[in-house]
Amino acid sequence: MMSRAFVALGSNLGDREGYLKQAARELRALASVTLIRESSIVETDPVGGPPQGKFLNQVVEIETSLSPEALLAELLRVERALGRTRDEKCGPRTIDLDVLLYDDQVIHRPGLDIPHPRMHERMFVLVPLCEIAPDVVHPSIGKPVCEILGEIDRD
Repeated sequence: MMSRAFVALGSNLGDREGYLKQAARELRALASVTLIRESSIVETDPVGGPPQGKFLNQVVEIETSLSPEALLAELLRVERALGRTRDEKCGPRTIDLDVLLYDDQVIHRPGLDIPHPRMHERMFVLVPLCEIAPDVVHPSIGKPVCEILGEIDRD
């Protein structure tokens, strides 16, 4: 059975756009993943962590036969392949891949939280997500992502 998921991509080290494109290529190469749509790439200021450069961010929609845990494992493998290190919490990174949504599931397990716990607060996630899936509903909040974005935008 295929599931629909959304993955956030971010980079603020080196060839930022190149890392986003390579991450998307790596996802396309997985037999168990079909990349459906890619948002535009947006440049954003970092949120939290030490002083660091601006990010390029993007969201992709995929269909996958992988479980949420297996999908996360593949994303972590891609991060490692693209030189991601975890030396400093919220530090600069070549690539960051996060599962935002997986069908309408709500999962809270060690190492895996879906929907992503802060996605509803982050413009750098909501803007590209709204671009490619305006009607997708945040399963914990029960509102479409574009409605959540509009509420943040007004604040």
